[in-house]
Amino acid sequence: MVRAGGDQRIPRPAAVWVRPTNPFARLDHSSLRNTTDLLGRLQRFTNTLVQSPPPEGSRASAVLVPIFDGPSGPEVVLTRRSKSLSNHKGEVSFPGGRVDEGETFVQAAIREAYEEINLDPSHVQVIGEMSALSTYVSNSHIVPVLAYLQTPPSMSAVNAEVDRVFSVALADLVRDDTYVEEHWGTPPNQYQIHFFHLDDETVWGATGKMLHQLINIAVLKEWA
Repeated sequence: MVRAGGDQRIPRPAAVWVRPTNPFARLDHSSLRNTTDLLGRLQRFTNTLVQSPPPEGSRASAVLVPIFDGPSGPEVVLTRRSKSLSNHKGEVSFPGGRVDEGETFVQAAIREAYEEINLDPSHVQVIGEMSALSTYVSNSHIVPVLAYLQTPPSMSAVNAEVDRVFSVALADLVRDDTYVEEHWGTPPNQYQIHFFHLDDETVWGATGKMLHQLINIAVLKEWA
């Protein structure tokens, strides 16, 4: 039984295969409860990353993945997009948006976080970038920018594009009642979708992929 999740309408196709087991269940989760250990792993990953360039014709975008030390270890800040938006309405995401002309991905991520959740740029300690990913609906090439916050943010939305700001402990994301891996479609056109069912929100899509990548960096031995 998974947690309740949110009220989003998930556009599942007719062909869906659900992985019967949690791939994170037997891995070491200690770094998901220790912020210092996690930051070290993230730094080692970003130091070796070779970033892929945006495909021709795609929209260069960036999101900030803000991490802070909470009561149960590292937590990430997430937002819920307004239901009045044309794309990805009501979905959970990281603060972010399009890269303006002359901006770097890091600069865009920090600017968008300030505009959406009033995150003071002086409180953002950039760790580096995770692997970029592309979205089909909005034709975006998104670079997730990892950042450490020495103090928790205010968790208040200051932009009409955002309905809610909240945080979740990384250790909660690997619970058996939270993480679900689905495969949509049939080979060779099959896609792996990562779901994180929280008590009141469902994280999936591009943000689910980013969280899946973040957790893998945290728990795989190669980044220890």
